[in-house]
Amino acid sequence: MTTHEVNNHQVLQSLSPLQMWNNITAAPIITEIPSEAYVVLQKLAAKWTDILDARDLSLEQLKGAMTNKVYACQWERDNGNRPRKVLVRVYGGASDLFFNRADEVLTFECMSQKNQGPRLLGRFPNGRVEEFLRARTLTAVEMRDSKLSQAIAVKLLEFHQLDIPGTATIKLWDRLRDWLRKALILSPTEQSLEIGLNKMDLEIADLEKRLSRPGEKIGFCHNDLQYGNIMISEKDDSITIIDYEYASYNPVAFDIANHFCEMTADYHSDYPHILDFSKYPDMEEQQRFVKTYLEASGQEVTDREIESLMSEVEEYVLASHLQWALWGIMSAAFSEIDFNFMEYAQQRLAEYHRLKRVLFLL
Repeated sequence: MTTHEVNNHQVLQSLSPLQMWNNITAAPIITEIPSEAYVVLQKLAAKWTDILDARDLSLEQLKGAMTNKVYACQWERDNGNRPRKVLVRVYGGASDLFFNRADEVLTFECMSQKNQGPRLLGRFPNGRVEEFLRARTLTAVEMRDSKLSQAIAVKLLEFHQLDIPGTATIKLWDRLRDWLRKALILSPTEQSLEIGLNKMDLEIADLEKRLSRPGEKIGFCHNDLQYGNIMISEKDDSITIIDYEYASYNPVAFDIANHFCEMTADYHSDYPHILDFSKYPDMEEQQRFVKTYLEASGQEVTDREIESLMSEVEEYVLASHLQWALWGIMSAAFSEIDFNFMEYAQQRLAEYHRLKRVLFLL
């Protein structure tokens, strides 16, 4: 290294990340993402020899993310091919209330190594840069398409069978109790009483007792399988499941139940918080999904096995309603996203109580 290079290196070391990026690129700074992210992006751009100008990047925030802010970043190429693209994920300010970020990062890296999702390209203190998949997320309508639904069922079994580091024990009930404790802290006393938070510990205990059964199948579950977390490849229509913030070991019936509940949502409508429970899959749709899921193992499946899993799924819908009701209550206290979290939570709670009365004849 020459004296001139040493001096330049020392100067760069003394600069902030934002100053460093500006010094390297001499390009206008786009300030939507943290300055440290630009340093990671510059290092990536430096590896590519086919982009027109490493300094000339464009950034577009993607809609639909509830926990993080997500951006598509791209550079034009000099060979006429479509732009180089990466995805920048900036972690939500209070996301640690919902899950352990260190565990989520480890899960993401593990998924990347198993070719189950996008590759990790770089990290910065409150986010990361990921491979931009040449795929698109499903729409609310598409998730109900019979052919796509069967493809999701096959992929979900594959997901559940993944060997992910960690203890293969159920996380659901501890998570519900943890979220309830935090919801009680975040919610005003009057509001807590109005929506029944003060009695929800009894609901969780009762539900755990009713739903837990010897021999229930445990797998590595996504726990948030809504249409925005399912991608279809531009090349071959293959399905990829993304975004693992809430992923953990759980009863597979819970994961399927949660997926069915997500069919009642359309987060890109004029009223994204409003759920339409009439769109919950009917018996034929449920049976097709569960049958496809079980048959994806390659084993012969009996009608009794299909009916048994369907029955478990029906009951675990209750746990899904409780989980996302608590999520909504907590999010209402701090989230800046334009979404009526409290009304969403109240819908989930109302449906929980209605369905519980029906299922258990209360």
